[in-house]
Amino acid sequence: MSWHKGFRTEPPKYRPVSVVDIGSNSVRLVVYDGLRRSPSPIFNEKILCGLGRGVATRGKLAEEGMTRALAALRRFRALSRQIGAKHIFAVATAAAREASNGAQFIARAEKALGCGIRVLTGKEEARYAALGVIAGIPGADGIAGDLGGGSLELIDIKDGKLREGVTLPLGPLRLMDLSGGSIEKARSIIDEAFAKAGILKLLKGRTFYAVGGTWRNLAKLHMAQSNYPLHVLHCYRLTRQQAMSLSGLVAHLSPSSLREIREVSKSRSDTMPYGALVLERLLHHAQASAVEISVYGVREGLLYSRLPPRKRNSDALLSSCWDFARRYARSPDHELELCDWTDQVFGEGKLPESEEQRRLRYAACLLADIGWRAHPDYRAERSLSMISQAAFVGIDHPGRVFLALTVFYRYDGQGEESDSLTRLLGDEDHQRAHLLSSLFRLAYILSAAMPGMLPKIGLKLGENKTLVLSLPKKLADLSGERVEKRLAALAAEIGRSGRVVIGGRA
Repeated sequence: MSWHKGFRTEPPKYRPVSVVDIGSNSVRLVVYDGLRRSPSPIFNEKILCGLGRGVATRGKLAEEGMTRALAALRRFRALSRQIGAKHIFAVATAAAREASNGAQFIARAEKALGCGIRVLTGKEEARYAALGVIAGIPGADGIAGDLGGGSLELIDIKDGKLREGVTLPLGPLRLMDLSGGSIEKARSIIDEAFAKAGILKLLKGRTFYAVGGTWRNLAKLHMAQSNYPLHVLHCYRLTRQQAMSLSGLVAHLSPSSLREIREVSKSRSDTMPYGALVLERLLHHAQASAVEISVYGVREGLLYSRLPPRKRNSDALLSSCWDFARRYARSPDHELELCDWTDQVFGEGKLPESEEQRRLRYAACLLADIGWRAHPDYRAERSLSMISQAAFVGIDHPGRVFLALTVFYRYDGQGEESDSLTRLLGDEDHQRAHLLSSLFRLAYILSAAMPGMLPKIGLKLGENKTLVLSLPKKLADLSGERVEKRLAALAAEIGRSGRVVIGGRA
């Protein structure tokens, strides 16, 4: 049975769903294109209300913050209605659950938003954040840390399951209140909390998955410093030393200095030193191997938790690539046939391939025709930018570049833009991208991107180091100079010679 049996080939329908996150620092609306395995944001708005400012010292939500938050929620209700979202999932976190007037604020907020609002406990917040990490990085193995304005949630993840978790009172707004604006006093507060956090011992030799806007801004700054060629935050990795060095530096910068840095959001200039300090001290207390950014967090974890098990267990990357094929390819059915057709030369007894390489091959097949509507001179560049910049999850940066370059080469692309990305690929993966592109180029001149043809055409590794293309007699006219030329180019990629046989596979 084919791995893609049951795939629906009609374009995916938009069934917008809204998620409202009432945090200690910001109130945010994200409208996604549906309750799906890899939801894409179609609208995203954040209002910095500072609800949690002063809660640690006064114990109450400030009137100004509540007024701004309620206005934002009324706007979010109107926007959700305008976009057509039939469901609004709303949650509130640390500030609302800890403030003495939190319950009264939530009652007013529910009236403004027009739906119920779930006030998450610390454990629930940690759980949803970790589910978000699992949704976006299925192979995650380490500790997920979600830094909000009022708290830090830490939870252990392994083999797709959630383990020990803890909530610590270390959000930047809380630290600013408790320390009176002193970074040195904040350091003592952080160190005291981390010294008692046994979960950090579980981080030794593993990855710390960083969730939250403050840490995303740190990653953006590091990307700029290192002239990184791919501006995608999800799955961006820093070594422990890189993360400690950068966060230690930012922790001692003034808000005015941070406002001068283009890569840093000006709205976070006050809180960012404290968030950076939390990361620096966490890495000081724990022996993590690396820090990896997850753009998925509580909101995505909430949606992920509502999926049926079958959808939760589906492949996030292949789900996204299939959506791309259904929207942009001439024939989605053809791309599924291309997956099966390329199976003829990969696997046991054929060209060697790992499970991850096979997965990426299938993803490349699904994306192979997304540039066809562009002018022929721009198909390569369009495909390169679409794939390298797509909101894919379930794939690391080298894998993303591999997919982008494979389709880029399929359109015979070349240029400086692709050259800068190749530094993220090893030689073996780069050669494999060229190999798959040659395979695709052969397939498309045989099938003209239409379904029903590839299943009739054979391709196999023959004797005496040959690569044999088999055409049934009814399709003999498909053979010709261009087919032989592309078969020869493909065969040369694997050190073989091409041979066309008429009267083979039917």
